[in-house]
Amino acid sequence: MSARRSVGPTHVGLLLALSLGFACTRKAAVPAVVGGGGSVTIWTDSTELFMEHPPLIVGTPDKFAVHLTDVTDFAPLRGGHVRFEFAPRTGGAPIVIAQDTPRSPGIYGPAPTFREAGLHDLTILIEAPQIHDTVRVRGLTVYPSAAATPPPPPAPAGGIPFLKEQQWKTPGFVTAFAGRGSVNASFHASGNIVPAAGRYAEVSAPIGGLVETGGVAESPSPGQRVRRGQLLAVLTPSLSDGGNAYAEARARLREAEDEYARAQRLFAAEAIPQRRLHDAGIRLQAAREALSGMSGGMNDSTGQFVIRAPIPGTIASRDIAPGKRVEAGATLFSIIDPAVVWLEVHVPASDAPRVRASSGATFRVERLEREYRAGRVISVGNIIDSVSRTLPVIYEVPNPDGSLKVGATARVAVRTGEHAEGVVIPSSAVLDEDGRPIAYVQVQGELFEKRQLTVGGEDNGRTLVLSGVTEEDRVVTGAAYQVRLASLSSAVPAHGHEH
Repeated sequence: MSARRSVGPTHVGLLLALSLGFACTRKAAVPAVVGGGGSVTIWTDSTELFMEHPPLIVGTPDKFAVHLTDVTDFAPLRGGHVRFEFAPRTGGAPIVIAQDTPRSPGIYGPAPTFREAGLHDLTILIEAPQIHDTVRVRGLTVYPSAAATPPPPPAPAGGIPFLKEQQWKTPGFVTAFAGRGSVNASFHASGNIVPAAGRYAEVSAPIGGLVETGGVAESPSPGQRVRRGQLLAVLTPSLSDGGNAYAEARARLREAEDEYARAQRLFAAEAIPQRRLHDAGIRLQAAREALSGMSGGMNDSTGQFVIRAPIPGTIASRDIAPGKRVEAGATLFSIIDPAVVWLEVHVPASDAPRVRASSGATFRVERLEREYRAGRVISVGNIIDSVSRTLPVIYEVPNPDGSLKVGATARVAVRTGEHAEGVVIPSSAVLDEDGRPIAYVQVQGELFEKRQLTVGGEDNGRTLVLSGVTEEDRVVTGAAYQVRLASLSSAVPAHGHEH
């Protein structure tokens, strides 16, 4: 079974550092001489071991703190038989300690009394309902006396302590190793979610007037769905210039209707030529269009304006009240159909030559960890903005669940159509900090580091990292923001260890 190991100093003052510092390997734990007390972190396919111990001295019971995590769900091992075998390199009889229950969830505490100094190898056999595993820790040094133990090295600087108890209690906390892989090359740019063409409308007052009380009672509220042609509001035209103009337009329509009817009768009696009938028809059509234009095509026999929805969708805003006077051109409603939106990307001028009409894109919006995939390319601009020095590229994005909100900002990975190979990590491990990608690396069981990243592409939930993370690093892929919050405090949490 493959295992990876990291050894190094802990943040607990009584524990000293391993003399080899941090190390990590794909193989079973490599023999290592350790000085004083220390900590060891080993990952197997099913288990994470984080073990702390004081300086190991012959004849002195040495209490270990063995933290066992099930990496299938990153929960603590809550029960099961765990056997510890401390075998001296000299070939003597091993010290065997078996424990059937942890002192507290995830934490076992063997306290062996070593009979001889020198190197010892520890084998941990786990038999639990959810884990059947063997973890090997090689090269534990046992000293003949306290005077023989080396002095502790300085505590590591710059690390972020995040205790196992915190990790176990943090919903969604997950880590994973970086590895090698190939992704579609891409570059990052900023973007905005905007309405798709034909799926957004602002409904304005076609004429000045008063909002009718009855119309408000039937008017939909923000967030409600409306169908095309649904009643939104009713306006009574004012007796000012707008109302007079509407009345005059209605009078002209009636005159045109009467004139056309008279022309039809005269033409039937062969009293006028067909040209006179044609001219009357033209005037009637013009009068109809004039009145229709003033009322937006929505008027009734009462002389009131009936405002109806021009498109189906959801009411985004409403600005009406019973008896309120509105001016001609004032926006009364805005309607959006969010089933499809556009992603407007601002591509830096330096990356503009890498954009192709067929290029795809993935993106994340502010405060959402979900990764979205853009659809077809709507347009690629031909002119670089002289102020922002960016090229506009617009993608269509299906939005059936409405989770993408118009106006949201997005961080976009624009594909170039090329492939790149290198160190790959889950995209969920990449966070944005002031426009720069970062990740949190677990250098030990309870110690993390923030790394600035240079990324070279993102594809199918994987991100290519050009610098900042190596293939052997273990990155936080779930609940990374909790580690970020821990980094803002320089103190170990008050609850401390439950050892």
